[in-house]
Amino acid sequence: MSAASLRDLLVDATQRLAVVSDTPRLDAELLLAAALERPRSYLHAWPERTAEPEPAARFAAGLDRRLTGEPVAYLLGLREFWSLALEVTPDTLIPRPETELLVERALARLPDDQPLDVADLGTGSGAIALALAMERPLARIIATDYSPVALDVARRNAQRLNIGSVEFRQGDWCAPLAGEHFNLIAANPPYVAATDPRWREGALRFEPPAALVSGPDGLDALHAIINQAPAYLRPGGWLVLEHGYDQGERVPALLRERGFDAVSDDHDAAGLPRISSGRWPGS
Repeated sequence: MSAASLRDLLVDATQRLAVVSDTPRLDAELLLAAALERPRSYLHAWPERTAEPEPAARFAAGLDRRLTGEPVAYLLGLREFWSLALEVTPDTLIPRPETELLVERALARLPDDQPLDVADLGTGSGAIALALAMERPLARIIATDYSPVALDVARRNAQRLNIGSVEFRQGDWCAPLAGEHFNLIAANPPYVAATDPRWREGALRFEPPAALVSGPDGLDALHAIINQAPAYLRPGGWLVLEHGYDQGERVPALLRERGFDAVSDDHDAAGLPRISSGRWPGS
């Protein structure tokens, strides 16, 4: 492999990755650039150059792992979300583009000119909390997660990005918020049904099941959050939730049943129901 040009390496890798990836060329470029410790632009500027034996071996090893279905984000240890380069590990869910819609919906309900209290439940890598902190520097943000290992990843991301307005707390959903009230609570909880075989297949099988699966119908965590959140919301405060594409009727109904008003459900770029929001009227 060391004698092959970068162009040839990419052509071969792209062809091989086509059986496991919807973006084989991008995957190949990301893996090769990482192995070379160069930006992707280097591959386009110098396609005729060859890789030295050590980076060529790193590329081959990464390619072999990707061919088993392992996500590129775990291979690189990084994922971009809201223009933030976030560390991700197999202890955290890989942030997805759909979750950026949750950030957009939350920001639409958070004025940018006043102090606010915001909570992010099940923060994982810290993606939502850190994106909100970047856009609302006056906000105080509490990010919770049941997994102390995931919180370690989130804290490292905050430190590397020099974001000091997020406090990380260990515990289950709203439990770490005891005695406090918030203008907005956001969550991207697990919402895959345990009976759905897809979480055991493809790239999903590499992600932590606890961050994906939530009961027989995928609604256990959403039920818990919707039931708990009113005790921690200020009057007029918002709950913003990501959910599965097939839960666009049930989650808004749960919000209304709990007493939320101004309930809405937003669709993602694929036109699928994805983000439900409700306002707590208070007393």
